[in-house]
Amino acid sequence: MTVSVLVPSSLTREAEDKREATRKLGYVARAATIFRVDRLLVYPDRDGETGRFDGGFVNTVLRYAATPPYLRNEVWGMRDELEYAGVLPPLRATTQTGSESNGSGSTRQGIVTEVGPDQRVRVNCGMQHPISLNVPPKMAVSEGERVTIRISSRRPVRAKLVDEPLPGLSVERTDLSAALGREDAGVCIASSRYGEELTVGRLETLAGRVESDGTTVAFGAPERGLPDILGIEVSSTDDGGGRVEPSDLGFDLWLNTVPNQGSKVVRTEEALFATLAPLSLRA
Repeated sequence: MTVSVLVPSSLTREAEDKREATRKLGYVARAATIFRVDRLLVYPDRDGETGRFDGGFVNTVLRYAATPPYLRNEVWGMRDELEYAGVLPPLRATTQTGSESNGSGSTRQGIVTEVGPDQRVRVNCGMQHPISLNVPPKMAVSEGERVTIRISSRRPVRAKLVDEPLPGLSVERTDLSAALGREDAGVCIASSRYGEELTVGRLETLAGRVESDGTTVAFGAPERGLPDILGIEVSSTDDGGGRVEPSDLGFDLWLNTVPNQGSKVVRTEEALFATLAPLSLRA
């Protein structure tokens, strides 16, 4: 089961300065981490970008936030987009905490600092010093590459390099249509105040589908929801509101996870928490 979240490149369009924009992105990354999102995907909304904090800024800050703290300096160095990286809330991702047990341990990211002879490399994976590891057969690594380490014990250090995808949250830039068309996209949901209201009965059915097939959930930007971004007309309803019906855009469902909202605007980072929390419930 794969969980993907789509956010627009215009995500920080209302931020007054870089510090506020960085903090907002930090809460987006934190919501994705709390609810075990596998992929955080940034899709283009160039008409909504203000020019100050475009898709490149959004992507860089989110990727930095998703990078384990012990690798950030080595991977990113000094970059203008990361001027206020200090305001990012810690993610404390469970895939990055290592293991104190003598069992199978946990996986974490490392970065290759030196490639030596006899299929051995030195890897920085958050220990006191880089550790020397054997490279598995048929696996090629290069200096500066990020790799997956399985740690079974810290004292003494017992670890091995494994040929597996990097653990933790992945951040990518992609077109919305491409993300919805992936084989593992699962149930594709558009989060919008103009969607069907999430009820207990609907959640009971939806939770089972999400648990078995996974899900991809798309969100809009501040003062620019998905209908605006996608150019979809909102039809009027009898109660004076609006409604968007599922279309051929690739969504299975338009869903309103904050029915009868008390604030005129629900911020994107708030919508992530409101939407991912019920969808993470087991059927």
